[in-house]
Amino acid sequence: MNEIDPARRFSLDAVRKFDAPAENNTAGGMNDVARQVASQYRRDTMSPIMVSGVLRMVEFALLLVSGLAVYFYYVGFFNYLAWQYSLTIAATSFLAVVLLDVTDCYQIVALMRPIANFGRLLLVWAGTFALMALTAFTMKMSEDYSRLLFGTWFIVGFVLILGLRLVMSKLIRRWARDGRMERRAVIVGGGNAAEVLIRSVEKQPYNDIRICGIFDDRGDKRSPPVVAGYPKLGTISELIEFARIARIDMLIVSLPLTAESRVLQLLKKLWVLPVDIRLSAHSNALQFRPRAYSYIGSVPMLDIFDKPINDWDSVAKRAFDIVFSIIGIIVFSPVMLATAIAIKLDSKGPVLFHQKRHGFNNEIIEVYKFRSMYTDKADPTAKQTVTKNDPRVTRVGRFIRKTSIDELPQFFNSLFGSLSLVGPRPHAIAAQSHNLLYNEVVDGYFARHKVKPGVTGWAQINGWRGEMDTNEKIRMRTEYDLYYIENWSLLFDLRILFLTPIRLLNTENAY
Repeated sequence: MNEIDPARRFSLDAVRKFDAPAENNTAGGMNDVARQVASQYRRDTMSPIMVSGVLRMVEFALLLVSGLAVYFYYVGFFNYLAWQYSLTIAATSFLAVVLLDVTDCYQIVALMRPIANFGRLLLVWAGTFALMALTAFTMKMSEDYSRLLFGTWFIVGFVLILGLRLVMSKLIRRWARDGRMERRAVIVGGGNAAEVLIRSVEKQPYNDIRICGIFDDRGDKRSPPVVAGYPKLGTISELIEFARIARIDMLIVSLPLTAESRVLQLLKKLWVLPVDIRLSAHSNALQFRPRAYSYIGSVPMLDIFDKPINDWDSVAKRAFDIVFSIIGIIVFSPVMLATAIAIKLDSKGPVLFHQKRHGFNNEIIEVYKFRSMYTDKADPTAKQTVTKNDPRVTRVGRFIRKTSIDELPQFFNSLFGSLSLVGPRPHAIAAQSHNLLYNEVVDGYFARHKVKPGVTGWAQINGWRGEMDTNEKIRMRTEYDLYYIENWSLLFDLRILFLTPIRLLNTENAY
Protein backbone atom coordinates (compact mmCIF):
# COMPACT_ATOMS: atom_id res chain seq x y z
CA MET A 1 0.00 0.00 0.00
CA ASN A 2 2.79 2.44 0.97
CA GLU A 3 6.22 3.31 -0.31
CA ILE A 4 9.19 2.71 2.01
CA ASP A 5 7.94 3.24 5.57
CA PRO A 6 9.86 5.77 7.70
CA ALA A 7 10.27 3.03 10.30
CA ARG A 8 12.23 0.99 7.73
CA ARG A 9 14.56 3.75 6.57
CA PHE A 10 17.13 3.18 9.28
CA SER A 11 20.11 0.89 8.86
CA LEU A 12 21.09 -1.77 11.35
CA ASP A 13 23.91 0.50 12.55
CA ALA A 14 21.40 3.26 13.28
CA VAL A 15 19.13 0.88 15.12
CA ARG A 16 22.04 -0.22 17.32
CA LYS A 17 22.24 3.32 18.67
CA PHE A 18 19.55 2.08 20.98
CA ASP A 19 22.23 0.00 22.74
CA ALA A 20 24.68 2.92 22.87
CA PRO A 21 25.44 4.76 26.13
CA ALA A 22 22.79 6.96 27.61
CA GLU A 23 24.58 10.13 26.52
CA ASN A 24 22.76 9.90 23.17
CA ASN A 25 19.40 9.76 24.88
CA THR A 26 17.25 12.60 26.03
CA ALA A 27 16.06 13.05 29.59
CA GLY A 28 12.88 11.24 28.72
CA GLY A 29 14.86 8.07 27.99
CA MET A 30 13.75 7.52 24.40
CA ASN A 31 16.67 7.01 22.01
CA ASP A 32 17.37 9.26 19.03
CA VAL A 33 16.26 6.73 16.42
CA ALA A 34 12.88 6.21 18.11
CA ARG A 35 12.43 9.96 18.47
CA GLN A 36 13.20 10.47 14.77
CA VAL A 37 10.72 7.77 13.78
CA ALA A 38 8.08 9.24 16.11
CA SER A 39 8.53 12.67 14.53
CA GLN A 40 7.53 11.14 11.17
CA TYR A 41 4.09 10.41 12.59
CA ARG A 42 3.23 13.59 14.48
CA ARG A 43 0.50 14.54 12.01
CA ASP A 44 -3.04 13.31 12.60
CA THR A 45 -4.51 10.96 10.03
CA MET A 46 -8.00 10.55 8.61
CA SER A 47 -9.88 7.65 10.12
CA PRO A 48 -11.17 5.12 7.53
CA ILE A 49 -14.38 4.91 9.57
CA MET A 50 -14.85 8.67 9.25
CA VAL A 51 -14.11 8.62 5.52
CA SER A 52 -16.66 5.88 4.84
CA GLY A 53 -19.17 7.60 7.13
CA VAL A 54 -18.88 10.90 5.28
CA LEU A 55 -19.23 9.01 1.99
CA ARG A 56 -22.54 7.54 3.21
CA MET A 57 -23.90 11.02 3.79
CA VAL A 58 -22.56 12.34 0.47
CA GLU A 59 -24.08 9.44 -1.48
CA PHE A 60 -27.43 9.88 0.24
CA ALA A 61 -27.42 13.59 -0.61
CA LEU A 62 -26.29 12.86 -4.18
CA LEU A 63 -29.09 10.34 -4.79
CA LEU A 64 -31.71 12.58 -3.16
CA VAL A 65 -30.72 15.69 -5.12
CA SER A 66 -30.44 13.79 -8.41
CA GLY A 67 -33.87 12.20 -7.87
CA LEU A 68 -35.48 15.54 -7.12
CA ALA A 69 -33.70 17.13 -10.08
CA VAL A 70 -35.06 14.45 -12.45
CA TYR A 71 -38.56 14.87 -10.98
CA PHE A 72 -38.55 18.65 -11.37
CA TYR A 73 -37.16 18.35 -14.90
CA TYR A 74 -40.04 16.13 -16.02
CA VAL A 75 -42.90 17.42 -13.86
CA GLY A 76 -41.99 20.93 -12.77
CA PHE A 77 -41.78 22.56 -9.37
CA PHE A 78 -45.49 22.93 -8.78
CA ASN A 79 -47.38 19.68 -8.69
CA TYR A 80 -49.84 18.20 -6.20
CA LEU A 81 -47.78 15.00 -6.04
CA ALA A 82 -44.51 16.81 -5.21
CA TRP A 83 -44.57 15.81 -1.52
CA GLN A 84 -45.36 12.17 -2.38
CA TYR A 85 -42.51 11.92 -4.92
CA SER A 86 -40.11 13.73 -2.59
CA LEU A 87 -40.87 11.31 0.24
CA THR A 88 -40.45 8.31 -2.08
CA ILE A 89 -37.15 9.60 -3.47
CA ALA A 90 -35.82 10.30 0.04
CA ALA A 91 -36.86 6.84 1.29
CA THR A 92 -35.31 5.16 -1.75
CA SER A 93 -32.05 7.07 -1.33
CA PHE A 94 -31.87 6.11 2.34
CA LEU A 95 -32.66 2.45 1.57
CA ALA A 96 -29.92 2.39 -1.07
CA VAL A 97 -27.31 3.61 1.44
CA VAL A 98 -28.50 1.03 4.00
CA LEU A 99 -28.25 -1.81 1.47
CA LEU A 100 -24.81 -0.61 0.32
CA ASP A 101 -23.73 -0.68 3.95
CA VAL A 102 -25.18 -4.16 4.59
CA THR A 103 -23.37 -5.54 1.52
CA ASP A 104 -20.00 -4.09 2.71
CA CYS A 105 -19.79 -1.57 -0.12
CA TYR A 106 -18.42 1.02 2.32
CA GLN A 107 -15.45 -1.09 3.38
CA ILE A 108 -12.13 0.48 2.41
CA VAL A 109 -11.26 -2.56 0.28
CA ALA A 110 -14.48 -2.08 -1.74
CA LEU A 111 -13.94 1.67 -2.05
CA MET A 112 -10.46 1.12 -3.46
CA ARG A 113 -11.75 -1.27 -6.14
CA PRO A 114 -14.97 0.22 -7.61
CA ILE A 115 -14.66 -1.57 -10.96
CA ALA A 116 -14.29 -4.96 -9.24
CA ASN A 117 -17.44 -4.14 -7.25
CA PHE A 118 -19.39 -2.85 -10.27
CA GLY A 119 -21.77 -5.84 -10.26
CA ARG A 120 -22.47 -5.55 -6.54
CA LEU A 121 -23.23 -1.82 -6.84
CA LEU A 122 -25.59 -2.43 -9.76
CA LEU A 123 -27.32 -5.27 -7.93
CA VAL A 124 -27.87 -3.15 -4.81
CA TRP A 125 -29.22 -0.19 -6.79
CA ALA A 126 -31.53 -2.47 -8.81
CA GLY A 127 -32.64 -4.23 -5.63
CA THR A 128 -33.50 -0.88 -4.09
CA PHE A 129 -35.77 -0.01 -7.02
CA ALA A 130 -37.31 -3.49 -6.92
CA LEU A 131 -38.21 -3.04 -3.24
CA MET A 132 -39.62 0.42 -4.00
CA ALA A 133 -41.75 -0.96 -6.83
CA LEU A 134 -42.96 -3.86 -4.67
CA THR A 135 -43.94 -1.47 -1.90
CA ALA A 136 -45.83 0.79 -4.31
CA PHE A 137 -47.62 -2.21 -5.82
CA THR A 138 -48.60 -3.56 -2.40
CA MET A 139 -49.97 -0.18 -1.35
CA LYS A 140 -51.79 0.17 -4.70
CA MET A 141 -49.90 3.36 -5.53
CA SER A 142 -47.84 2.20 -8.52
CA GLU A 143 -50.06 3.90 -11.08
CA ASP A 144 -49.25 7.28 -9.51
CA TYR A 145 -45.57 7.01 -10.41
CA SER A 146 -43.92 7.73 -13.75
CA ARG A 147 -41.86 4.83 -15.11
CA LEU A 148 -39.91 7.22 -17.35
CA LEU A 149 -39.04 9.44 -14.40
CA PHE A 150 -37.79 6.59 -12.20
CA GLY A 151 -36.08 4.88 -15.12
CA THR A 152 -34.11 8.05 -15.78
CA TRP A 153 -33.26 8.40 -12.08
CA PHE A 154 -32.07 4.77 -12.02
CA ILE A 155 -29.52 5.50 -14.77
CA VAL A 156 -28.49 8.95 -13.47
CA GLY A 157 -28.20 7.74 -9.87
CA PHE A 158 -26.04 4.75 -10.75
CA VAL A 159 -23.73 6.82 -12.96
CA LEU A 160 -23.29 9.33 -10.13
CA ILE A 161 -22.53 6.63 -7.53
CA LEU A 162 -20.04 4.88 -9.79
CA GLY A 163 -18.40 8.17 -10.76
CA LEU A 164 -18.10 9.26 -7.14
CA ARG A 165 -16.53 5.93 -6.19
CA LEU A 166 -14.02 6.14 -9.02
CA VAL A 167 -12.94 9.54 -7.68
CA MET A 168 -12.89 8.21 -4.08
CA SER A 169 -10.75 5.27 -5.16
CA LYS A 170 -8.06 7.60 -6.48
CA LEU A 171 -8.29 9.84 -3.39
CA ILE A 172 -8.05 6.93 -0.94
CA ARG A 173 -5.04 5.49 -2.74
CA ARG A 174 -3.35 8.88 -2.69
CA TRP A 175 -4.19 9.43 1.01
CA ALA A 176 -2.86 5.96 1.83
CA ARG A 177 0.32 6.57 -0.17
CA ASP A 178 0.89 9.95 1.50
CA GLY A 179 0.18 8.55 4.98
CA ARG A 180 -2.90 10.74 5.44
CA MET A 181 -5.35 7.88 5.83
CA GLU A 182 -4.03 4.89 7.71
CA ARG A 183 -4.07 3.13 11.05
CA ARG A 184 -0.66 3.39 12.63
CA ALA A 185 0.36 0.33 14.59
CA VAL A 186 3.25 -0.61 16.84
CA ILE A 187 4.20 -4.24 17.47
CA VAL A 188 4.79 -5.07 21.13
CA GLY A 189 7.12 -8.06 21.41
CA GLY A 190 9.75 -9.18 18.93
CA GLY A 191 11.40 -12.28 17.58
CA ASN A 192 9.89 -14.90 15.34
CA ALA A 193 6.30 -14.33 16.56
CA ALA A 194 6.48 -10.66 15.55
CA GLU A 195 7.97 -11.54 12.17
CA VAL A 196 5.17 -14.01 11.39
CA LEU A 197 2.60 -11.39 12.44
CA ILE A 198 4.15 -8.65 10.29
CA ARG A 199 4.33 -10.93 7.23
CA SER A 200 0.69 -11.92 7.76
CA VAL A 201 -0.45 -8.29 7.99
CA GLU A 202 1.63 -7.14 5.01
CA LYS A 203 0.31 -9.76 2.63
CA GLN A 204 -3.27 -8.61 3.23
CA PRO A 205 -4.31 -6.73 0.06
CA TYR A 206 -5.47 -3.14 0.52
CA ASN A 207 -5.11 -3.12 4.32
CA ASP A 208 -4.75 0.31 5.93
CA ILE A 209 -2.23 -0.67 8.61
CA ARG A 210 1.14 1.07 8.70
CA ILE A 211 3.57 -0.61 11.09
CA CYS A 212 5.70 2.06 12.75
CA GLY A 213 8.17 -0.11 14.66
CA ILE A 214 8.69 -2.74 17.35
CA PHE A 215 9.14 -2.40 21.10
CA ASP A 216 10.38 -5.21 23.32
CA ASP A 217 11.92 -5.42 26.79
CA ARG A 218 14.16 -8.32 25.81
CA GLY A 219 17.75 -7.82 24.70
CA ASP A 220 19.11 -8.44 21.21
CA LYS A 221 20.02 -12.06 21.95
CA ARG A 222 16.37 -13.00 22.55
CA SER A 223 14.78 -10.29 20.39
CA PRO A 224 16.67 -9.22 17.21
CA PRO A 225 17.16 -5.47 16.63
CA VAL A 226 15.46 -5.71 13.22
CA VAL A 227 12.43 -7.91 12.51
CA ALA A 228 11.01 -8.24 8.99
CA GLY A 229 12.74 -4.98 8.07
CA TYR A 230 11.38 -3.01 11.03
CA PRO A 231 13.68 -1.75 13.80
CA LYS A 232 13.28 -2.47 17.47
CA LEU A 233 12.92 1.09 18.77
CA GLY A 234 13.07 0.56 22.51
CA THR A 235 11.54 -0.97 25.61
CA ILE A 236 7.91 -0.99 26.69
CA SER A 237 8.50 1.97 29.03
CA GLU A 238 9.90 3.97 26.11
CA LEU A 239 6.88 2.99 24.04
CA ILE A 240 4.73 5.14 26.34
CA GLU A 241 6.69 8.25 25.34
CA PHE A 242 6.87 7.18 21.69
CA ALA A 243 3.08 6.77 21.47
CA ARG A 244 2.57 10.23 22.93
CA ILE A 245 4.81 11.90 20.34
CA ALA A 246 3.59 9.87 17.37
CA ARG A 247 -0.10 9.66 16.53
CA ILE A 248 -0.34 5.91 17.11
CA ASP A 249 -3.74 4.28 16.68
CA MET A 250 -3.08 0.69 17.67
CA LEU A 251 -0.73 -1.47 19.72
CA ILE A 252 -0.57 -5.11 18.63
CA VAL A 253 0.79 -7.38 21.34
CA SER A 254 2.58 -10.28 19.66
CA LEU A 255 2.76 -12.70 22.56
CA PRO A 256 1.13 -16.10 23.01
CA LEU A 257 -1.78 -16.38 25.43
CA THR A 258 0.28 -18.95 27.31
CA ALA A 259 2.61 -16.12 28.41
CA GLU A 260 -0.17 -14.88 30.67
CA SER A 261 1.96 -13.17 33.31
CA ARG A 262 3.99 -11.27 30.71
CA VAL A 263 0.88 -10.21 28.80
CA LEU A 264 -0.70 -8.88 32.00
CA GLN A 265 2.52 -7.08 32.90
CA LEU A 266 2.55 -5.36 29.51
CA LEU A 267 -1.12 -4.41 29.62
CA LYS A 268 -0.67 -2.86 33.06
CA LYS A 269 1.83 -0.44 31.52
CA LEU A 270 0.05 0.17 28.21
CA TRP A 271 -3.60 0.64 29.19
CA VAL A 272 -3.02 4.31 30.10
CA LEU A 273 -2.54 5.17 26.40
CA PRO A 274 -5.47 6.44 24.26
CA VAL A 275 -5.05 3.71 21.64
CA ASP A 276 -6.65 0.43 20.59
CA ILE A 277 -4.79 -2.49 22.13
CA ARG A 278 -5.05 -5.82 20.32
CA LEU A 279 -3.61 -9.21 21.19
CA SER A 280 -2.52 -11.07 18.07
CA ALA A 281 -4.22 -14.46 17.87
CA HIS A 282 -2.79 -15.62 14.52
CA SER A 283 -0.41 -18.16 16.10
CA ASN A 284 -2.34 -19.21 19.19
CA ALA A 285 -3.34 -22.82 19.49
CA LEU A 286 -6.25 -21.78 21.71
CA GLN A 287 -9.18 -20.99 19.41
CA PHE A 288 -12.20 -18.87 20.30
CA ARG A 289 -15.51 -18.50 18.52
CA PRO A 290 -15.25 -16.24 15.41
CA ARG A 291 -17.26 -13.48 17.06
CA ALA A 292 -14.56 -13.12 19.72
CA TYR A 293 -12.11 -11.76 17.15
CA SER A 294 -11.66 -8.58 15.19
CA TYR A 295 -9.63 -8.79 12.02
CA ILE A 296 -6.92 -6.95 10.13
CA GLY A 297 -7.57 -8.50 6.74
CA SER A 298 -7.71 -12.16 7.70
CA VAL A 299 -5.40 -11.86 10.72
CA PRO A 300 -7.43 -12.48 13.91
CA MET A 301 -7.03 -10.14 16.89
CA LEU A 302 -8.44 -10.23 20.40
CA ASP A 303 -9.70 -6.78 21.44
CA ILE A 304 -8.19 -5.89 24.82
CA PHE A 305 -8.77 -2.11 25.04
CA ASP A 306 -10.48 0.34 22.69
CA LYS A 307 -9.59 3.98 22.33
CA PRO A 308 -12.38 5.88 24.15
CA ILE A 309 -14.56 8.51 22.47
CA ASN A 310 -13.30 7.77 18.98
CA ASP A 311 -14.44 8.52 15.41
CA TRP A 312 -18.10 9.65 15.26
CA ASP A 313 -18.30 9.81 19.06
CA SER A 314 -15.51 12.40 19.00
CA VAL A 315 -17.39 14.39 16.34
CA ALA A 316 -20.56 14.35 18.45
CA LYS A 317 -18.67 15.39 21.58
CA ARG A 318 -16.90 18.22 19.75
CA ALA A 319 -20.22 19.50 18.39
CA PHE A 320 -21.63 19.28 21.95
CA ASP A 321 -18.68 21.33 23.25
CA ILE A 322 -19.02 24.04 20.61
CA VAL A 323 -22.78 24.47 21.03
CA PHE A 324 -22.82 24.53 24.83
CA SER A 325 -19.62 26.61 25.09
CA ILE A 326 -21.22 29.33 22.96
CA ILE A 327 -24.38 29.16 25.09
CA GLY A 328 -22.26 29.33 28.26
CA ILE A 329 -20.28 32.35 27.02
CA ILE A 330 -23.50 34.20 26.12
CA VAL A 331 -25.32 33.35 29.37
CA PHE A 332 -22.38 34.09 31.70
CA SER A 333 -20.95 37.10 29.83
CA PRO A 334 -22.43 39.61 32.37
CA VAL A 335 -20.90 37.59 35.24
CA MET A 336 -17.52 37.41 33.48
CA LEU A 337 -17.56 41.15 32.75
CA ALA A 338 -18.43 41.99 36.38
CA THR A 339 -15.71 39.62 37.63
CA ALA A 340 -13.09 41.21 35.39
CA ILE A 341 -13.97 44.68 36.73
CA ALA A 342 -13.91 43.45 40.35
CA ILE A 343 -10.47 41.83 39.91
CA LYS A 344 -9.07 45.03 38.41
CA LEU A 345 -10.45 47.15 41.27
CA ASP A 346 -9.31 44.69 43.98
CA SER A 347 -5.62 44.22 43.13
CA LYS A 348 -2.96 45.02 40.58
CA GLY A 349 -2.27 42.63 37.75
CA PRO A 350 -3.94 40.97 34.76
CA VAL A 351 -7.52 39.77 34.84
CA LEU A 352 -6.73 36.34 33.46
CA PHE A 353 -4.31 33.76 34.81
CA HIS A 354 -2.68 31.26 32.41
CA GLN A 355 -1.56 27.90 33.73
CA LYS A 356 0.08 24.95 31.97
CA ARG A 357 -1.68 21.67 32.59
CA HIS A 358 -1.76 18.13 31.26
CA GLY A 359 -4.23 17.70 28.42
CA PHE A 360 -5.23 14.85 26.14
CA ASN A 361 -2.52 12.19 25.79
CA ASN A 362 -0.37 14.07 28.33
CA GLU A 363 0.13 17.02 25.99
CA ILE A 364 0.79 20.35 27.69
CA ILE A 365 -2.06 22.83 27.29
CA GLU A 366 -2.62 26.34 28.59
CA VAL A 367 -5.78 26.84 30.64
CA TYR A 368 -7.45 30.20 31.29
CA LYS A 369 -8.77 31.26 34.70
CA PHE A 370 -9.73 34.52 36.34
CA ARG A 371 -6.81 35.60 38.53
CA SER A 372 -7.61 34.86 42.16
CA MET A 373 -4.16 35.48 43.76
CA TYR A 374 -1.93 38.47 44.22
CA THR A 375 0.31 38.70 41.16
CA ASP A 376 3.57 38.59 43.15
CA LYS A 377 2.39 35.51 45.07
CA ALA A 378 0.96 33.51 42.18
CA ASP A 379 2.18 29.94 41.68
CA PRO A 380 1.81 28.89 38.02
CA THR A 381 3.28 25.44 38.76
CA ALA A 382 0.73 24.73 41.55
CA LYS A 383 3.40 22.98 43.59
CA GLN A 384 1.89 24.55 46.70
CA THR A 385 -1.84 23.88 46.74
CA VAL A 386 -4.27 26.56 47.88
CA THR A 387 -5.42 26.00 51.47
CA LYS A 388 -8.13 27.49 53.64
CA ASN A 389 -7.52 31.20 54.40
CA ASP A 390 -4.50 31.15 52.10
CA PRO A 391 -2.87 34.63 52.29
CA ARG A 392 -1.97 34.46 48.60
CA VAL A 393 -5.66 34.67 47.61
CA THR A 394 -7.27 38.09 47.13
CA ARG A 395 -10.64 39.11 48.58
CA VAL A 396 -12.33 38.77 45.20
CA GLY A 397 -10.35 35.60 44.65
CA ARG A 398 -11.88 33.89 47.70
CA PHE A 399 -15.37 34.48 46.39
CA ILE A 400 -14.77 33.46 42.79
CA ARG A 401 -12.89 30.33 43.88
CA LYS A 402 -15.68 29.23 46.21
CA THR A 403 -18.30 29.76 43.53
CA SER A 404 -16.05 28.43 40.72
CA ILE A 405 -16.55 31.69 38.82
CA ASP A 406 -12.77 31.70 38.30
CA GLU A 407 -13.23 28.73 35.93
CA LEU A 408 -15.65 30.53 33.56
CA PRO A 409 -12.96 31.60 31.04
CA GLN A 410 -12.47 27.90 30.34
CA PHE A 411 -15.57 28.08 28.17
CA PHE A 412 -13.16 29.63 25.66
CA ASN A 413 -10.73 26.73 26.14
CA SER A 414 -13.59 24.39 25.32
CA LEU A 415 -14.68 26.44 22.31
CA PHE A 416 -11.13 26.50 20.90
CA GLY A 417 -10.63 22.79 21.56
CA SER A 418 -7.91 22.42 24.21
CA LEU A 419 -10.57 21.38 26.76
CA SER A 420 -13.90 19.64 26.56
CA LEU A 421 -16.85 20.91 28.57
CA VAL A 422 -17.05 17.60 30.44
CA GLY A 423 -14.13 15.36 31.27
CA PRO A 424 -11.46 14.70 33.90
CA ARG A 425 -10.31 18.00 35.36
CA PRO A 426 -6.79 18.90 34.16
CA HIS A 427 -4.19 19.23 36.89
CA ALA A 428 -1.17 21.49 36.83
CA ILE A 429 1.90 19.66 35.50
CA ALA A 430 3.78 20.03 38.82
CA ALA A 431 0.81 19.44 41.16
CA GLN A 432 1.95 17.49 44.22
CA SER A 433 0.66 15.74 47.33
CA HIS A 434 3.14 15.36 50.19
CA ASN A 435 6.03 16.12 47.79
CA LEU A 436 4.88 13.42 45.37
CA LEU A 437 3.54 14.10 41.88
CA TYR A 438 -0.01 12.81 41.39
CA ASN A 439 1.16 10.08 38.99
CA GLU A 440 3.51 8.87 41.74
CA VAL A 441 0.58 8.58 44.15
CA VAL A 442 -1.88 6.73 41.89
CA ASP A 443 -0.89 3.80 39.72
CA GLY A 444 -2.36 4.41 36.25
CA TYR A 445 -3.05 8.09 36.98
CA PHE A 446 -2.23 9.09 33.39
CA ALA A 447 -5.12 6.95 32.14
CA ARG A 448 -7.20 10.07 32.97
CA HIS A 449 -5.59 11.62 29.88
CA LYS A 450 -7.00 9.05 27.45
CA VAL A 451 -9.68 11.66 26.73
CA LYS A 452 -9.64 15.44 26.53
CA PRO A 453 -9.87 17.05 30.01
CA GLY A 454 -12.97 19.00 30.94
CA VAL A 455 -14.22 22.21 32.52
CA THR A 456 -16.32 20.07 34.83
CA GLY A 457 -16.42 16.36 35.44
CA TRP A 458 -17.99 13.34 37.14
CA ALA A 459 -15.54 13.59 40.06
CA GLN A 460 -16.36 17.26 40.66
CA ILE A 461 -20.12 16.81 40.88
CA ASN A 462 -19.58 13.92 43.28
CA GLY A 463 -17.74 16.11 45.76
CA TRP A 464 -14.12 15.53 44.71
CA ARG A 465 -13.17 19.12 43.96
CA GLY A 466 -10.98 21.71 45.60
CA GLU A 467 -7.83 20.97 47.59
CA MET A 468 -6.16 17.59 46.98
CA ASP A 469 -4.46 17.44 50.40
CA THR A 470 -4.52 13.66 50.85
CA ASN A 471 -3.54 10.71 48.68
CA GLU A 472 -7.02 9.26 49.16
CA LYS A 473 -8.62 12.31 47.51
CA ILE A 474 -6.38 11.92 44.49
CA ARG A 475 -7.21 8.21 44.24
CA MET A 476 -10.95 8.84 44.49
CA ARG A 477 -10.85 11.63 41.89
CA THR A 478 -8.93 9.33 39.54
CA GLU A 479 -11.42 6.50 40.18
CA TYR A 480 -14.38 8.70 39.27
CA ASP A 481 -12.57 10.03 36.20
CA LEU A 482 -11.87 6.51 34.95
CA TYR A 483 -15.52 5.57 35.52
CA TYR A 484 -16.53 8.52 33.33
CA ILE A 485 -14.14 7.48 30.55
CA GLU A 486 -15.42 3.90 30.54
CA ASN A 487 -19.10 4.91 30.59
CA TRP A 488 -19.10 8.02 28.42
CA SER A 489 -22.16 9.04 26.41
CA LEU A 490 -23.65 12.35 25.32
CA LEU A 491 -26.48 11.85 27.81
CA PHE A 492 -23.90 11.31 30.55
CA ASP A 493 -22.20 14.59 29.53
CA LEU A 494 -25.55 16.39 29.55
CA ARG A 495 -26.35 15.02 33.00
CA ILE A 496 -23.00 16.18 34.41
CA LEU A 497 -23.34 19.59 32.77
CA PHE A 498 -26.75 20.30 34.25
CA LEU A 499 -25.85 18.92 37.68
CA THR A 500 -22.71 21.06 37.91
CA PRO A 501 -24.32 24.37 39.03
CA ILE A 502 -26.42 22.50 41.60
CA ARG A 503 -23.47 20.61 43.09
CA LEU A 504 -21.31 23.77 43.12
CA LEU A 505 -23.60 25.14 45.83
CA ASN A 506 -21.59 22.89 48.16
CA THR A 507 -18.43 24.98 48.67
CA GLU A 508 -16.99 22.98 51.57
CA ASN A 509 -13.78 21.95 49.76
CA ALA A 510 -13.38 25.05 47.59
CA TYR A 511 -11.17 27.88 48.84
